[in-house]
Amino acid sequence: MTRDARFDGLFFTAVKSTGIYCRPVCPAPAPHARNVRYYESAAAAASAGFRPCLRCRPEAAPGSPLHRAKSDLVGGALRLIENGALDHGSLPQLAARVGIGERHLRRLFAEEIGASPMEVAATRRLLFARQLLAETALPISRVADAAGYASLRRFNASFVATYGKPPRALRREQRGSSRADRKPASDGSVASPARERDSIELRLPYRAPYDFANLLAFHARRTIPGVEAVDADGYRRSIVIDGESGWFEVARRRGEDALALRVHHPDAGALGRIVARVRRMFDVDADPRAVAQAFRGDALLKPLIRRWPGQRLPGAWDGFELAVRAVLGQQVSVAAARTLAARVAASFGTPFAGGAAAGLGTMFPTPERLADAPLERLGVVRARAESIRAVARAMLDGRVAFHAEQSPADFEREWVALPGIGAWTAQYIALRARSHPDAFPAADLILRRAAGRGRALTARELEVRSEAWRPWRAYAVMLLWRSA
Repeated sequence: MTRDARFDGLFFTAVKSTGIYCRPVCPAPAPHARNVRYYESAAAAASAGFRPCLRCRPEAAPGSPLHRAKSDLVGGALRLIENGALDHGSLPQLAARVGIGERHLRRLFAEEIGASPMEVAATRRLLFARQLLAETALPISRVADAAGYASLRRFNASFVATYGKPPRALRREQRGSSRADRKPASDGSVASPARERDSIELRLPYRAPYDFANLLAFHARRTIPGVEAVDADGYRRSIVIDGESGWFEVARRRGEDALALRVHHPDAGALGRIVARVRRMFDVDADPRAVAQAFRGDALLKPLIRRWPGQRLPGAWDGFELAVRAVLGQQVSVAAARTLAARVAASFGTPFAGGAAAGLGTMFPTPERLADAPLERLGVVRARAESIRAVARAMLDGRVAFHAEQSPADFEREWVALPGIGAWTAQYIALRARSHPDAFPAADLILRRAAGRGRALTARELEVRSEAWRPWRAYAVMLLWRSA
């Protein structure tokens, strides 16, 4: 009734008399209470037969527009769906990837999400397509491709079945509001496809508070020249998706609780995966109120969460790149690790002429490039050079990976089997490359001193101390590192 923005994205309301589901902040007149039903996800509301509201646009809700996972297994399956696993794959294949039977996966989704995996995937496609229609000038065929539809015919049929009109008609009706949704440029004007025809711009809404300045500062201290660039306005980096090179830029969107993402990439079909990875990299789906509530009873963390509200996990674009940087950073300063990473990129990376104007002239080296690279010539000590080569070879032969369905325990077990990779490095990779909210490098000396308030706890003592911080221990790590 109060349209409290703090609950936006945490639940959806559906009205029986209209057949529509909305965000809690919808400006439409409040319906009679007897006609309202509540759902934890847009997918659950859609599964119950309701269609998304055209006024409040459920796809524009902060946090994940589809779900809030209650278990690692379902969470892994949902991340696979976000990456398009069911756009061109089957449900049995998805079940096999998470290691359970199809029937059991359906049952878990029904219990935790209130919708089947196929219904979650269908809602994801529809809402992302709706966002692209509203916020970009992409042709309808490219919208269908970017959202994961197998054909334009299926896209049109799905849209008509949900909204009662084809996508072209809906875009025509709301063209004015789509212009208003585009992000302000750094000079305060409104960017548009007419100004930058090679880019696609989207909003990434988040739940306030969001400490974007701290996140930028974290990346700035670790920026690899040519691969990344950070300035007062935002973050930029070069990327490769399906063999195609491009780059993206992330900045704060003025006047609203959202980041602005600008993507320069030739393949519209990769847009959904790019958005999903950037969302994780900048932790826009986090619920800061849930984290604050978990820490408010802890004498160590309570003052820190009050001092720095809106703490986010600084994710990484590429898992292999982050693993290399983690090895380079073992027992050296951040500045020294950055210098070594810059040398590796400059010596073994791939030139990228398409991003030169944005200060992005290099792609970070692939595992193929580093599997036999003479890194010692760059000043990398022999043991770490051998570890990096071992990581590259393990990536190439499949012994380690960054699968969304992998449990944290399995992830650490695979990585510590590699030479030079201990529990600290594995957990640091999990925290940044996988953005796992409960990743916890307990062996970290600075972390142990911060938690012990000057006295370095043992790793075991810190593990015991951290049990009260689950399932948000990674956020506790970031706060304690800041305090030190």
